[in-house]
Amino acid sequence: QDDEATLKLENAAIERSRAVDSAVLGRYNIWRREIENENSDSTVRLMRDQIIMAQVYIGIAKMKNKLGLQQELKIRVKESQRAVGESTVDADLPHSAPEKIKTMGKVLSIAREQLYDCKLVTGKLRAMLQRSDEQVRSLKKQSTFLSQLAAKTIPNAIHCLSMRLTIEYYLLPLEKRKFPRSENLENPNLYHYALFSDNVLAASVVVNSTIMNAKDPLKHVFHLVTDKLNFGAMNMWFLLNPPGKATINVENVDEFKWLNSSYCPVLRQLETSAMKEYYFKADNPTKSASSNLKYRNPKYLSMLNHLRFYLPQVYPKLDKILFLDDDIVVQNDLTGLWSVDLHGKVNGAVETCGESFHRFDKYLNFSNPHISRNFDPNACGWAYGMNMFDLKEWKKRDITGIYHKWQNMNEDRALWKLGTLPPGLITFYGLTHPLEKSWHVLGLGYNPSVDKKEIEHAAVIHYNGNMKPWLELAMTKYRSYWTKYIKYDHPYLRSCNLSE
Repeated sequence: QDDEATLKLENAAIERSRAVDSAVLGRYNIWRREIENENSDSTVRLMRDQIIMAQVYIGIAKMKNKLGLQQELKIRVKESQRAVGESTVDADLPHSAPEKIKTMGKVLSIAREQLYDCKLVTGKLRAMLQRSDEQVRSLKKQSTFLSQLAAKTIPNAIHCLSMRLTIEYYLLPLEKRKFPRSENLENPNLYHYALFSDNVLAASVVVNSTIMNAKDPLKHVFHLVTDKLNFGAMNMWFLLNPPGKATINVENVDEFKWLNSSYCPVLRQLETSAMKEYYFKADNPTKSASSNLKYRNPKYLSMLNHLRFYLPQVYPKLDKILFLDDDIVVQNDLTGLWSVDLHGKVNGAVETCGESFHRFDKYLNFSNPHISRNFDPNACGWAYGMNMFDLKEWKKRDITGIYHKWQNMNEDRALWKLGTLPPGLITFYGLTHPLEKSWHVLGLGYNPSVDKKEIEHAAVIHYNGNMKPWLELAMTKYRSYWTKYIKYDHPYLRSCNLSE
């Protein structure tokens, strides 16, 4: 009697399943039941689900030699794929979509009756999932590479601006190429800034935002260093747009004759064939190299990036200097930083570690005995981008010598990968004084969740990350903090199609 009752139940269930209208929108789904809702993408998701199940049955139909059904499923898949296209919401679908869903539903019902086998369907779905997973990983790797490429590429408009300015500069008579107030450049009683950049527009925002928020611009001095290619453009921009009463000077890093490979380890390393291959050889990259795409970046070949370790050599007459990256915006008067007591430390910086993030073990290879013996893996990391350096203490402790020592030890990149933060953490280990976090708020170039109040109360905001404010991939919600310091009606900006 039990067997007979079970059989009746099974037959009744089969009959009910045959009677199900698979064309009811938002409900047809073979491997999961969904609650009816008013989602604007329910029809799109339904069509994509149908396509997936049709592809499963195409494979099973081929295995079971149901060639007619296999062909019918292929036709319906092509029709549905054409209909759904790139649609993400139901409103994007063509008017023929409901009819395509109904037709596909009928074919899928036939396929289920003739071909359904739990193990086969599960196996096919698992194989499809694994294949999709591999495609996602591959696309993520491509996306990482392309975003890094986009982040380090100067947009055409900024390149145009630089070229126009360069031409104008070299047409100027020599006597008109000089900035006023050069006597301030070595006056230790003034507020001195170091800015190393090859981006004219970015540098102008740093200078403009600093001066516009300074209480006494006359006491501020900007030491700007760029490369040979941008030297003329950087000079011309600030000759045309002087920073009010502040003092500015532009230098060419290629004219620092003391900065050569016999003195500077990183420059010697950058000239080796192994390092050039690491940067530029794209065919057959190693696993470790491909997993560190952000370090495989030509910006690390520029000495502008490493000049921060030679501040006393560049500015021997100064006692303190505030180092600024070119992807920051200054929002408050910064003169209070010169009166912060660093307690005998060399570097004043905002710490970046949370509970376990951005500590030393994130940047350094603690499997190497040189690292594990000398550093605490839980030591707090800090940010480059706005750093107060005491140059007297720097010289007393021979900071540049410490940097050279560790850079020589890392010739094979066994202690850290490329970049300036890891050697900075090592060089200034135990010599960094933490600043109040409101001095320097980070993350506007990668984190969409930076607190708006933190941004508005910050003295300096930093677009660290790939989404720089001068790029199209910048986050719109943060871009206005940067663009407010650019006069887009400037004739040079207009002629190069630079706009907000």
